[in-house]
Amino acid sequence: MKASLRLTAAALLLAAAPSGEARTRPLAAARPEIERLITASGAEVAVAARTLDGKDELLIQPDVSFHAASTMKVPVMIELFAQARAGRLRLQDPLPVVNEFASIVDGSPYRLDPAEDSDPEVYKSVGGTLSLRHLCEAMITTSSNLATNLLIQKLGVESIRRQVHRQGADGMKVLRGVEDGKAFQAGLVNTTSARALMVLLERIARGQAVSREASRDMVEILERQKDNAAIPAGLPPGTPVAHKTGTITKIHHDAAIVYGPRPYVLVVLVRGVAEETQSAALIASVTRVVDGAVGSSP
Repeated sequence: MKASLRLTAAALLLAAAPSGEARTRPLAAARPEIERLITASGAEVAVAARTLDGKDELLIQPDVSFHAASTMKVPVMIELFAQARAGRLRLQDPLPVVNEFASIVDGSPYRLDPAEDSDPEVYKSVGGTLSLRHLCEAMITTSSNLATNLLIQKLGVESIRRQVHRQGADGMKVLRGVEDGKAFQAGLVNTTSARALMVLLERIARGQAVSREASRDMVEILERQKDNAAIPAGLPPGTPVAHKTGTITKIHHDAAIVYGPRPYVLVVLVRGVAEETQSAALIASVTRVVDGAVGSSP
């Protein structure tokens, strides 16, 4: 199913959402099994899941703040499309590629290490230009930190924060770009809650983030995510999923729009697991339980 058809389906589900006693909530029955998985892992985990028909949701520590890692790249993407719609820029506009940024602590310069970035390709264009669309693609699909910092520098972090507020996702706090060592040492980090990410992805899934056309484009970019070891690994093979991951030391997140027979948004945030394969397996296990519960409901 193409992104435009998925957005149409999501809009119909939203319009048909019942209220009051007519709501069914099979996800409530899944809570004990998910909580057992969390307890066994020894990690701190937040889960936020909601069906796009509005009938069912599951919230476990939804408003606890976690280091956002690369999930903060979702609101950067939304603000990019918002500025394009407002005519402040065009997605095909070229942007000079540099590798020097100012710390939010004292304005001192810092550089990113290509060896520490998940996508070294953008560094090959330093001294040249790349289009804003190309940088957005790299920021989401391969989680390029250099592309992220270039876009934040172009868009303005204050504009991104205002966009988060307009989307109703104030649990997402974007303070700065990536790898600002002085800011990290000062405790100035980007943070998010599971609820905030759920709200942002719901807005995209329903065609309400910026515009239907922009939302469709964002869904298609999220569908091209290269890291599929967490939520996608817990879904039936072939299930379309649009998602963004985030990983740093002992932090592993995945936030997704799952386009199964009954579409839903799922966010799983994990803190405290050192081995990424273990945290990915935990997220996949939670996903299987959620997907089974969603699929079992009428």
